[in-house]
Amino acid sequence: MIIHRMDTAIKLKLAKRLRQLRQKYGYTQEKLAELSGVDYKHIQLLESSNPSTAKLDTIEKLAKAFKITPSKLLDFKK
Repeated sequence: MIIHRMDTAIKLKLAKRLRQLRQKYGYTQEKLAELSGVDYKHIQLLESSNPSTAKLDTIEKLAKAFKITPSKLLDFKK
């Protein structure tokens, strides 16, 4: 199904973006969990090769931990 493929592509882009930002900021997954209030295991799943879906409130928490807007977090062009 086309929608499923698009959904998976977006989740993979978010996984890559999270990993890139986390490394840029020098955060471990544990540190990002502490700063964002998102469970460490959930961050692991979001960054995995088969990522879980991120809810809007999770995206907002992660963006706040990086001190960026949610739209910047979802800017996959970088």
